[in-house]
Amino acid sequence: MKKTTFVLALIFITLFSQAQIINPTTWTFDSKQNGNEVDLIFTASIENGWHLYDTYLPEGGPIATSFVFADSTLFEFVGEIHKSPEPEIHFDETFKMNVGYFSNEAVIVQKIRLKNPGEIKIDGYVEFMSCNDETCTPPEEVEFSFSFTNNEAAIATTETSGSETPDSDSGSKQTLWLFILISALAGFAAILTPCVFPMIPMTVSFFMRGSDNRGKSIRNGIFFGLSIVLIFTLLGALFSFGIFGPNVGSILSTHWIPNLLFFVLFLIFAISFFGAFEILLPNSLVNKTDAKADKGGLIGAFFMALTTVIVSFSCTGPFIGALIIEAVQDGGMRPLIGMFVFGLAFATPFTLLAIFPSALNKLPKSGAWLNSIKVVFAFILLAFGLKFLSNIDQVYGFGILNREIYLSMWIVIFSILGMYFLGKVKFSHDSDLPFVGVGRLFLSIVTFTFVMYLFTGLLGAPLASVSALIPPPSNHSYVSNIGNVASDNPAAELCGPAKYGDKLHLPHGLPGYFDLEQGLACAKEQNKPVFLVFKGHTCSNCKKMENSVWMDSETQKMMAEKYIVVALYTDDRTKLTESEWITSDIDGKIKKTMGTKNLDLQISNYGTNSIPYHVIIQPDGTEKKMSVTYDNDEFREFLANGLK
Repeated sequence: MKKTTFVLALIFITLFSQAQIINPTTWTFDSKQNGNEVDLIFTASIENGWHLYDTYLPEGGPIATSFVFADSTLFEFVGEIHKSPEPEIHFDETFKMNVGYFSNEAVIVQKIRLKNPGEIKIDGYVEFMSCNDETCTPPEEVEFSFSFTNNEAAIATTETSGSETPDSDSGSKQTLWLFILISALAGFAAILTPCVFPMIPMTVSFFMRGSDNRGKSIRNGIFFGLSIVLIFTLLGALFSFGIFGPNVGSILSTHWIPNLLFFVLFLIFAISFFGAFEILLPNSLVNKTDAKADKGGLIGAFFMALTTVIVSFSCTGPFIGALIIEAVQDGGMRPLIGMFVFGLAFATPFTLLAIFPSALNKLPKSGAWLNSIKVVFAFILLAFGLKFLSNIDQVYGFGILNREIYLSMWIVIFSILGMYFLGKVKFSHDSDLPFVGVGRLFLSIVTFTFVMYLFTGLLGAPLASVSALIPPPSNHSYVSNIGNVASDNPAAELCGPAKYGDKLHLPHGLPGYFDLEQGLACAKEQNKPVFLVFKGHTCSNCKKMENSVWMDSETQKMMAEKYIVVALYTDDRTKLTESEWITSDIDGKIKKTMGTKNLDLQISNYGTNSIPYHVIIQPDGTEKKMSVTYDNDEFREFLANGLK
């Protein structure tokens, strides 16, 4: 609660304060180049009485100092980040924990190795906050830019997130544009729901009435659209700025309580969309905002926007919930970006029609087609809601909702959807369908094609395009290991049975271990390097990685024959024996489950909790690291360099 109040106060100060701007921390940037290796030097000058937080802080603490690079593929990190002086450790009364921070001056140095020849420009920004004994500044961003000339060829090894390296979000950059596209499509799709579409002419008319000044009406309409974007963006900011804690993504995706809650909510929304009942927010809340909207002017436009968001929530709720859940698992600024793009797409039709009101006459009238869209969304919500039950099943190892049962349920759901398009299934609010139109016919063809695609998954096909949404293949699939190069008897290639091997399995029949000590011992015995991957049962990117990049036969061959593979699950809830417990050096807590122990190991050794995260450990102890890449050639090169 203290942290929520603390950060809300910072946001309030940022948005509304007219007081004098305070900048107690100023940054200078320098570099030293030696061939293709460069020291990036970040120097912070801190006013007397103020302090700058460390680059890593315990869970639930304030915002740590972080460095974000626009394109981290231009270089690789070399060694750990160096801080001078070392951060001071103090007990913070606000957060009730020990935190590290710098006073007077801090010099943070990260060595990198340039990967490409020629001129290289490295841009980014440092995100930080400063505090004294009485107050704090809001989180700030200061941009930096370095230019180098690389005349030496660098080893093409990728490390997008390393041990306390100043890179906070590079591991997921390759999927950021896809996430932005999905956010935009969700915003546009929400417009077509029965809660929102009929509001368009009513809302646009609100800005055109009572004023002969069209310019003023257009101004109010634009401000109305911007207000919608602001409201959704502020919702995303609550998650991006760590108000709910830095590990909220892990909690939402792994703990049974939020997953069960999300499943129930998706189920309720689906039943509502099928027409069983209507979800309505309290009339008092709607009436209060609607009354203030009648004031007119910019204030009225803002409250009209707030009214629109509130009234439409019964239809937009599933879109918003799904986006935020997906965004917080990847962390960083994704929740804010996702909600900004969603709000922008959602507000665009309102704003354009306020500017060009004559276009209202060209919009289709509300009718049965809107209810049909609502029913289609109901089927989709029902299918996607199963993912939350699957998360519980995988993390806690129940083995009830396995891949075969999950796919069977999806096949039934989408088969009924296909029959709905053909008019063979009808709900209470549907109008009579005397014939099937061309649009419905093609939609049914697409749906039944998807059903046939899902059916191949029951026969052992990897279903790479939807692998992030479904459980991994079980060890009793009808047809297993099609095209795998791994041995039919993986245990024979190991040094002995894998600990936890009765419940955990690597994809594609690859041999491996699920305990680091056991894997390192086997690697020493066979004189092989270790391929270590931190992953999760509920990690969509992990599944995508395994069912796209790991599907490559050459990649599988190297992993199976040249490496000892060790997979450490950071979300597994298996309880450890007391002799296996560890006391964390980070937060001082005892780690009693496999997942918390592995996550603590990842954060302690590599300064990140992003998954999937890959580390090659050589026999001499040297390491090469890689977060995630969906480029087959790049990943094969990473493995090949690990053998040199």
